[in-house]
Amino acid sequence: MERVKLDRRFGREAFGDDPANYHRARPPYPQATWAALRERAGLKAGIDILEIGAGSGLATMALLGHRPRSLVAVEPDSRLADYLRTSIDDPCLDIMEAPFETADLKPASFDLVAAATMFHWLHPTASLKKIHGLLRPDGAVALWWNVFGDTGRPDAFHDETVHLFASHPSSLSSGDAERLPHGLDTGARVGELAATGFITDEPQFLSWTLTLDPAAVRRLYATYSNVATLPPVERDALLDALEAIAASRFGGCVERNMTTAIYIARRRSSEAGH
Repeated sequence: MERVKLDRRFGREAFGDDPANYHRARPPYPQATWAALRERAGLKAGIDILEIGAGSGLATMALLGHRPRSLVAVEPDSRLADYLRTSIDDPCLDIMEAPFETADLKPASFDLVAAATMFHWLHPTASLKKIHGLLRPDGAVALWWNVFGDTGRPDAFHDETVHLFASHPSSLSSGDAERLPHGLDTGARVGELAATGFITDEPQFLSWTLTLDPAAVRRLYATYSNVATLPPVERDALLDALEAIAASRFGGCVERNMTTAIYIARRRSSEAGH
């Protein structure tokens, strides 16, 4: 039976209860992510960047490290927007507190639009059409996800704990027996980009391992959308169980197989196709 998926709108408020824990618990993106954006998406000094769903700034700080002329970070959750304001001091950063769907952004004003582990919360066609209009000719869009799992490697901790989530709604980013995780569904993601006027690159997938102690397991899973949506008592019981399994059955050392999926595409220039 297919599990119920969380509503897209939930993503606007799912992650702001404890921004500091979110920032601490979520793993950073591999350095090869930024190499891919430099080589294929034009990430460099002096450009204008739009980041959609900046969250706690995990990607924002790395993007700012490339010294853009400007970075507009759109974030709908006021708690996360406040966290960004207090944790990042950079004159190039402009934080816009609004859902991307309604954010008032000037057309053809960005060289790069970036979205890190969040685009599954948006309607793809409408959002990509808006992005297309916001990019300058030959500008690029980069969508990437840290996926908790790797279809080519067994994941013992996932297998040992998946039963704990059986009765809970699943995130829009997760997969199941019938469906690939959102970030790993290459055909769907490339198809959406191509259908909205983008020239797509070959997707890139980075495989790596995330090592966690029991406390880190608890912190990480507390940031999952399908955990954050639970009533407090039920959420704490689930986190207790995860932490206990990490300690008792994995010797206090959990390895999660990770895949960073990167999709890069460019806006057709006004001359393209003529």
